[in-house]
Amino acid sequence: MSGQPSTTQPAPRLSFRIVFGAGAMLGPGKAELLEGIRQTGSIAAAGRRMTMSYKRAWMLVEEMNRAFRDPLVASTRGGAKGGGAQLTEAGEAVLANYRKLEDILAEAGAARIGALRSMLRDGSGGS
Repeated sequence: MSGQPSTTQPAPRLSFRIVFGAGAMLGPGKAELLEGIRQTGSIAAAGRRMTMSYKRAWMLVEEMNRAFRDPLVASTRGGAKGGGAQLTEAGEAVLANYRKLEDILAEAGAARIGALRSMLRDGSGGS
């Protein structure tokens, strides 16, 4: 074997939030919501996937749309054909940059995460 952690134990994961100031921030929850909107074409469906209320999902989308120079999500109201939502070009760019930063941080911190994991009482990565 290559010294990889046992498959029965979950691998540690790195989670981070970028705080821009004045209430503007981007973290794992908002990134997951953007991913869900991209995949489902719906703010409500993306929120449901995350066990989040429709109101909370909308509030987070509005917060992101206000925080960034260009809106991240474009939506259409419901009607005979139903509403929908999609990431804008800015939304795709913000999500791609956040995900790339996740990859960079995970790679750069892998040794330190491993050192911390080895110091856990049971060595399994439990919280």
